[in-house]
Amino acid sequence: MLSLTSPVKTRYHRLPAAAKLLALSLATFLLFVIETPVFVVAVLLATALLYAVPGRAFWTEGLRLLRPVVFFVAVVLVWHIVTNDVATGIMICLRLVAAVALANLVTMTTRLEDMLDVVRKLFAPFRRFGLSPDVLAFSVALVVRFAPVLLEKGTRLAEAWRARSARRARWNIILPLTLIVLDDADHVSEALRARGGVETTY
Repeated sequence: MLSLTSPVKTRYHRLPAAAKLLALSLATFLLFVIETPVFVVAVLLATALLYAVPGRAFWTEGLRLLRPVVFFVAVVLVWHIVTNDVATGIMICLRLVAAVALANLVTMTTRLEDMLDVVRKLFAPFRRFGLSPDVLAFSVALVVRFAPVLLEKGTRLAEAWRARSARRARWNIILPLTLIVLDDADHVSEALRARGGVETTY
């Protein structure tokens, strides 16, 4: 499985995975609890600064990973413009961009194996209920790996729709995107079966 870790080495790479995941959880929680616009903007600016510190290459890669979010931001803004609630729409979009950017920052600077080790330790108590921490950790890894991939495919579908139609892509791309997701899931399951399934350690 490919990792989303950035090849551009930064100081963030040396930070413990557990600390970064804890900070990400806390920041995301506060983003959606504190409704003060100044706080949300401050978090967004701080996130931009974190991307800018390592240099231009890291900044550019971070922007590239945010491209799939543009489609969802546009949909949210259009909806709130139609419902005459622009201020709320802008706040939601700022929170969304900040949260995704922070999550990308963690995945870009943390090896997937290190994140899985943290998840295994968190899920260790579930072993007494017959659930394998390795399987649960692998499920999390699949979500981390394929969420940006599916976002990118959704963006490409929307772009293909706009290239062929004057109307905006709305619910029209849901069916083809669903088929793509099911097809990808089928390929992943076949690959796992060919490799003997998910290995577990006890």
